[in-house]
Amino acid sequence: MEADLLEKLRDKRAVIGIIGLGYVGLPLMLRYCEVGYKVIGFDIDKAKINALSQGASYIEHIPAASIRRALEAGFEATNDFSRASYVDAIILCVPTPLNKSREPNLGFVLNTMDALLPFLRSGQLVSLESTTYPGTTDEELLPRIESCGLKVGRDAFLVFSPEREDPGNPNFTTKTIPKICGGSTEACLKHGIALYEQVIDVIVPVSSTRTAELTKLLENIHRAVNVGLVNEMKIVADKMGIDIHEVIRAAATKPFGFVPYYPGPGLGGHCIPIDPFYLTWKAREYGVHTRFIELAGEINSSMPDYVISKVVSALNSVKKAINGSRILVLGIAYKKNVDDMRESPSVIIMQKLLELGGDVAYSDPHIAKFPKIRNYSFGLFSVQLTRENIQKYDCLVLATDHDKFDYEMIKNNAALIVDARGRYLEAAANIIKA
Repeated sequence: MEADLLEKLRDKRAVIGIIGLGYVGLPLMLRYCEVGYKVIGFDIDKAKINALSQGASYIEHIPAASIRRALEAGFEATNDFSRASYVDAIILCVPTPLNKSREPNLGFVLNTMDALLPFLRSGQLVSLESTTYPGTTDEELLPRIESCGLKVGRDAFLVFSPEREDPGNPNFTTKTIPKICGGSTEACLKHGIALYEQVIDVIVPVSSTRTAELTKLLENIHRAVNVGLVNEMKIVADKMGIDIHEVIRAAATKPFGFVPYYPGPGLGGHCIPIDPFYLTWKAREYGVHTRFIELAGEINSSMPDYVISKVVSALNSVKKAINGSRILVLGIAYKKNVDDMRESPSVIIMQKLLELGGDVAYSDPHIAKFPKIRNYSFGLFSVQLTRENIQKYDCLVLATDHDKFDYEMIKNNAALIVDARGRYLEAAANIIKA
């Protein structure tokens, strides 16, 4: 059984099943198709299944031509989980959000796994890529697999291999980003390496699934804590009349011992605002209080309010209140040059401005219509950035600094700009740094 699956993975006869066809699962699917594997993609969203089956892409930086090539290579998209019995490797790429109490919500992972159980069979490999706390793979997935009468490490194989996607970053691809992999047993690790080594240049094996789980959390906590530090430094520098972005540029000339991080209106994306709290929750089980992580979380979560205070101050300087003012938010994606709105601080800023009585609109060249997302639904469409339209607003809030914005034209026509991204390097009467 073990030798047969290894051989199928290594000579590309294995059928790969990818569950969750979003920003992680879709690029992974394309990569497996590209090198010659048969891939079946699973998702509960019928709209995604229909789009993919018609050769369309719903993610901006993934061209439809890539989807069509995958279909020509035999890719199929389905919401029929019974077809999981036909695949040799199952890769889980489903969300792991937080609940309202900032505690891990493993509902997507566990519900998906439970839906798969009737269709699991001997000779399959399961890989979890969703970010989670140390112990999830062995404490939650392993018992479920073995409840089917399969012995992990002998009849079936289980690994944790965290995703490392950076949507819209042209410098790093699924192929070139090194892949961490930890197995529940040595045999599991061997199969995990065989699963990924054909599609990814560098595989980094670690001693256990728990090590792999904590590795992913450390990567994201490192970024969250450093962004929290620089956000706090931004507030201090502002009080002192110093441009924090000039300070960072100067500090970054040091060739050792300093890595530049940049402040903003808050953290966004599917990882950095969420993943640190998976560790803080799990650490309590061991009697550990993760003070650095929680302090960074407090600072980063407070940044939308800091931006709002700057909008209040800017409008007050021209004898206006937020209540009744027309405010245009520039950029609602969580980072520039993508259409990804997951956990975007721009959305929080818009909601807070609305609650204060602002007449709020947005402009984003990557998001034509404000989508329905968890807890928010504004029913808005992107405003075209013309001179005439810009001049209609009392204040513009630069929340996401897309390269497609014409910054000079915006500056020349806006009454006030609250710049939360440090895009404007030179001081101007109508620009307020936030």
